[in-house]
Amino acid sequence: MSEQEISVIEKIKQQISENSVLLYMKGSPKLPSCGFSSQASQALMGCNEQFAYVDILQNPDIRAELPKYADWPTFPQLWVDGELVGGCDIIMEMFQQGELQSLIQESAAKNKSA
Repeated sequence: MSEQEISVIEKIKQQISENSVLLYMKGSPKLPSCGFSSQASQALMGCNEQFAYVDILQNPDIRAELPKYADWPTFPQLWVDGELVGGCDIIMEMFQQGELQSLIQESAAKNKSA
């Protein structure tokens, strides 16, 4: 691994540790650049808790390294409390079953009390 790759991995680890709910996506929640990122961010907004996002189109280094780090090939990627939840299909399935809302609200409650 090159020094640049290592520093990108460090940046990813820092982003994940500093944000209890983090969505790596194409574009932003207000202006998503792909349908999957749009669906994922809409589901997260539907949980009525704040979440952070990283636009991988603005961060090509993260776009290149995150799939290797996460062992997950596609975007968007949702991370909650340092754990990879999954991509669009998993996010949407969890949202429809009410599991995503519980997960996000538990994370928000835990991090407000911390």
